Amino acid sequence: MADDTSTDTTEGAVDDVPEVDEAREGIVARFRDALGDAVVATEIQPGLDTWIRVRPDAWRAAAETARHQLGARYFAFVSVIDWLPSPFGRSMDSAVDLELARRAGDEAAVNAAEMQHGVTGGDTRFQVFGRVASVGRPGEYWGVTLKADVPDDLTIDSWVPVYAGADWHEREAWEMFGVTFTGHPGLRNMYLPSDFEGHPLRKDFPLLARMVKPWPGIVDVEPMPGDDSPAESSDEEAAS
Repeated sequence: MADDTSTDTTEGAVDDVPEVDEAREGIVARFRDALGDAVVATEIQPGLDTWIRVRPDAWRAAAETARHQLGARYFAFVSVIDWLPSPFGRSMDSAVDLELARRAGDEAAVNAAEMQHGVTGGDTRFQVFGRVASVGRPGEYWGVTLKADVPDDLTIDSWVPVYAGADWHEREAWEMFGVTFTGHPGLRNMYLPSDFEGHPLRKDFPLLARMVKPWPGIVDVEPMPGDDSPAESSDEEAAS
């Protein structure tokens, strides 16, 4: 009986996932009411999550809307992503991964030549994104990921005046990606020497150590089944 009850509960949980998530639709609607056409794109996965992309000039306003109008007082993170395909190719990837991608016909995974933005799309190489949530009221737990394109001058408003916890996150993004957060109280290095040149998390930053000595996964790989080289096949035939 216990097993039957457990199975029914599990099946019901899956079946109960709505095609339309009214609660999350309401969150998106409130952002649109507050920000108007500054909301560029949205995506909702019913019962799971919400993404909202806003114009760069509305980046701080989106944080203010989340905290002060919707009650999302919990700050998770702020970071930057570089969508540029690596000009060095997949030199640090495992040969096994590349072979599996080829066999699956996933040429984009083997040689990505164009920027492919994630959820809600994008128009620029760099995007800033942050995660906030409402966690204080029972029955009203929800989170949202906010995103914005970073302009060509690589500057965007700081979230620190809204979420003090964004301080170190923005310092790290400034140091590693070179994006300046206007209004931040003190952008300075956290990890690198003050005279370090470049931004290590940019896709076009050369990781020289990996070029001198490739990641072992590239060279220390056992042959895939059925992938015996011609030399190996000849040796086996001679032995027989």
